[in-house]
Amino acid sequence: MAVVSPRPGKVVCVGRSYAAHAAELNNPVPEEPLLFIKPGSCVQGLDGMSIPTDRGDVHYEAELALWLAAPLTKASAEDAWAAVGGIGLAMDLTLRDKQTELKKKGWPWEVAKSFDGACALGPQQAVPADLPMQFTLDINGNTVQAGDTAMMLFALPGLLSEMSQHFTLEVGDVVLTGTPAGVGVLKVGDRLAFMLNGQPYLETTVTQA
Repeated sequence: MAVVSPRPGKVVCVGRSYAAHAAELNNPVPEEPLLFIKPGSCVQGLDGMSIPTDRGDVHYEAELALWLAAPLTKASAEDAWAAVGGIGLAMDLTLRDKQTELKKKGWPWEVAKSFDGACALGPQQAVPADLPMQFTLDINGNTVQAGDTAMMLFALPGLLSEMSQHFTLEVGDVVLTGTPAGVGVLKVGDRLAFMLNGQPYLETTVTQA
């Protein structure tokens, strides 16, 4: 498993931030951000990403990632966006069979969302001067996901502000902003290619954890 150093203290995630993704999993569209946290211990590098093969289907969820360069507590949208020090792409990996089981029981998702290696982070890039931002994920030569922050249910500055109302975001923390439609099963040997804002970002092949 490729290791990211230094690892973030935590990774704050947003569920169902694209309406089409909520629909494809038969989930209701939220009226406010659905937030959850992954521990820093679950982070691996996106380059050389590995997945478990003994825990049911592992689903890929490509997402725009934001790195915090300043702490945020009860911040305004303007101050929250000014605290972003870098952007990149990430894979929010999900044990989908386990998540479905936990949801049916009304239990938390951590076992399905926070296992070792459940967050694969790519390298940071400079924050662009203007929004929106776009990204794509190709698997084995086919585009499977296309994200555009203009299509998100919650605008990025306001989303960060909302997070900071509930818990402090610290320097080095990472925010995953949600995945667009097109999630599916990831397999060992799959060849992944990511684009960010119209430029090649990273290519890698999935290995076994």
